Amino acid sequence: MAQYDTIFKNATVVNQDGEGLADIAVRAGRIVALGSVGDDAAEVVDCKGLHILPGVIDTQVHFREPGLTHKEDLESGSLSAVMGGVTGVFEMPNTNPLTTTRETFEAKIAAGTNRMHCDFAFYIGGTHENVGQLAELERLPGCAGVKVFMGSSTGSLLVQDDAGVEAILRAISRRAAFHSEDEYMLEERKHLRVPGEPSSHPVWRSPEVAMSCTTRLVNLARKTGKRIHVLHISTREEIVYLADHKDVASVEVTPHHLTLDETAYTRLGTYAQMNPPVRDKAHREGIWKGVENGVADILGSDHAPHTREEKDHAYPASHSGMTGVQTLVPIMLDNVNAGKLSLQRFIDMTSHGPNRLFGIANKGRIAVGYDADFTVVDLKRRETITNGWVKSRVGWTPYDGVTVTGWPVGTIVRGNTVMWQGELVTPSVGQPMRFLEAL
Repeated sequence: MAQYDTIFKNATVVNQDGEGLADIAVRAGRIVALGSVGDDAAEVVDCKGLHILPGVIDTQVHFREPGLTHKEDLESGSLSAVMGGVTGVFEMPNTNPLTTTRETFEAKIAAGTNRMHCDFAFYIGGTHENVGQLAELERLPGCAGVKVFMGSSTGSLLVQDDAGVEAILRAISRRAAFHSEDEYMLEERKHLRVPGEPSSHPVWRSPEVAMSCTTRLVNLARKTGKRIHVLHISTREEIVYLADHKDVASVEVTPHHLTLDETAYTRLGTYAQMNPPVRDKAHREGIWKGVENGVADILGSDHAPHTREEKDHAYPASHSGMTGVQTLVPIMLDNVNAGKLSLQRFIDMTSHGPNRLFGIANKGRIAVGYDADFTVVDLKRRETITNGWVKSRVGWTPYDGVTVTGWPVGTIVRGNTVMWQGELVTPSVGQPMRFLEAL
């Protein structure tokens, strides 16, 4: 019997203590040795010239199952994830039926287990109706926490009033995630949408709409003494404001808000339409400032696929959302190569950060005793992102035709080589993540 199942040799390992050449030995899905570990393994993988990062965790994806599977399902969305180097995802509750009860939550866990290609957690939706059950629901195995839509949703998943949000915060103990846009202002401003003109989207959903909701939300977090996670920050004002509230508020930013600006509406039309919207260069640079100064905690893709038919409706009937889980790693590695952020800051925002904010058990670091989740990248490889490469069911990306430097070449989930050099090697090993606050 070999001492180890797998040894990954000759890689530059990037972690919380810096980066350097090291071998990683894996047994039964866990890291059991680091450093110079010999060759006594059933499989030795030579990673010369490659970097091994802690497995990238995308903490905001919409995989549309159940109910909207013409756009995506747990299998196709997670295939897109692993093809882009992502080893784990947090998936959102705005499905049909909504993920707001024990029954709907556990049905999703069952649907994902050994069918999704990466590991996963699901958010439970917080509503006016289920507030009395949230303390129990947020502790279910595989639950990432409670997600609340303060704007931009439909039906009972929308909690736009302060009293409703306060009741949810009082009911729970874990960090809750929020879509922060002021629904009252959105209703008042609907007349600012110009038919057929998607560039009016950020006029309607203005910076003030986001800022108003975020200040309300922080005040409620302070009032209740609870932790909040503000998703997909899109304005420079919110970055400046949230810098003074890091004790209660963590901050997510997205690749599209860091890389796209107002010119995207000319180039992509409704395919650039998102909630909250892509804004002008000044806001993009303000969000980068939040990455540079540490106000931004983590990167999430907000992967929210719609079919071409749904995107091709004339604005404002066109659907808001774009794919992103498969392009997160290459788009951000290109920014690493351009000097916009360090490789260690990238892993701080995609593995260490999720571990720190959400208390994921045994994930987020390359350390003995942790799950053997690795994102293997070639920092020198130049590739052009294409619609054809994207495995999401909808088959398109706003980055079609964009050439990047830095590319995911391997996705390792609990020691299983799931993707290697663009090929699916080990399909469907996905398991629910575990959380320290719900063990």
